[in-house]
Amino acid sequence: MRNTRRNLIAALAVVGTLASATACGGGSSSSDSSSGASGKTYTFWDPYPQFDASSAWGKLVSKCGTDAGVKIKRTGMDTSDLGNKALLAAQQGNAPDVMLVDNPVVSTLVEAGILNKTSDLGLDTSSIQKNIIGAGTIDGSSYGVPIGANTLALYYNKEVLSAAKVDPASIKDWASLTAALKKVKAAGKKGITFSAINTEEGSFQFLPWFWGAGADLTKLNSAKGVAALSLWKQWVDEGYAPKDVLQNTQTTSWQEFATGDYAFSENGTWQLGNADKAGFGYGVISIPGQNGGSAPVPTGGEFVTVPVQKDTGRYDVSKKIVTCLTSDANLLPTDTTLQYVAPTAAVQAEQVKQNPKLKPWVSAVAAARGRTSGGLGTKYPTISQPMWTAVQGALSGGKSPQAALDTAQTAAEKGNG
Repeated sequence: MRNTRRNLIAALAVVGTLASATACGGGSSSSDSSSGASGKTYTFWDPYPQFDASSAWGKLVSKCGTDAGVKIKRTGMDTSDLGNKALLAAQQGNAPDVMLVDNPVVSTLVEAGILNKTSDLGLDTSSIQKNIIGAGTIDGSSYGVPIGANTLALYYNKEVLSAAKVDPASIKDWASLTAALKKVKAAGKKGITFSAINTEEGSFQFLPWFWGAGADLTKLNSAKGVAALSLWKQWVDEGYAPKDVLQNTQTTSWQEFATGDYAFSENGTWQLGNADKAGFGYGVISIPGQNGGSAPVPTGGEFVTVPVQKDTGRYDVSKKIVTCLTSDANLLPTDTTLQYVAPTAAVQAEQVKQNPKLKPWVSAVAAARGRTSGGLGTKYPTISQPMWTAVQGALSGGKSPQAALDTAQTAAEKGNG
């Protein structure tokens, strides 16, 4: 494929913003990023620079190395940095032994020939929820083991809805949600916050509405896709959503909801801890589909992968490290720390037992789909970028939803030509 490396780096730049912007928060490396160590030292990269060696995560990584009879040299770095450095390191022949990557990046790294199949390594993925591992499965083969998953739903402020005489149980589809927003505005409060920023976060937040209309990513400008973008535009135009959704990240969008003035926030599992600190009663409902039911939502979260090595004798220890990190016993504390939903039913049940507020999130993750699944793979980034650009164009008033998505479809076809 012509310009493959350039396209892969561009793809990584597109998808690299999400994990660090959701549960993890970006930051600088927690240690130096040298790799290719030999002997009893194994290198490990992850997108969690906020967790140092003294954190529960840092200690778990170290312990998994000790249990496997080696010392782990761990490097935490921003998600986009990690993907780009992985490509470079593989090209130079010094990729890390084990690497944790955001799920849309998996297909990009597979196309570059960097990752081993889990089946070739003898890793057992049979207990992993099918749609969660689907985000890291290409042509029927999985290339990593998910550490956990997150996704999106609607948080609501009980006090605001009560004052507006809105029963959250009445929200079944787009029409009833829009009617609720109208009542909230009439009662003197604010409607809904979300992120429509011109990055992968914007696409991530738009997808439930896009998919909830029955639209397909291979045809952005279908009538169904236009309906989803028209819904968001209506909300902004009528003052049900603030104009700053165009600049809002998922973090700043949440901060608006945390003021207590808004009825709803489209946000993720990772905000549960912040919701408990908000100082007002809240609940969580699924994002509704256009005509009812729960809209499909995208899966977020990372996969533990084993990059290709010249010395294949290293794979046995790498397999032990991956198995340790993803065992049920270790997934429970890890996913509790990350505020992720575990990828196995057994650990999910334990999570809900410990924290009943996770129950709607387990259901949401069960209905979620991978952004790169359905055969999209590395085509996803070249579809996502035109899509978020279309959202920006329509919400800013620069183009109609139809015109914006027509332009996006043309750009996506050119990018995948």
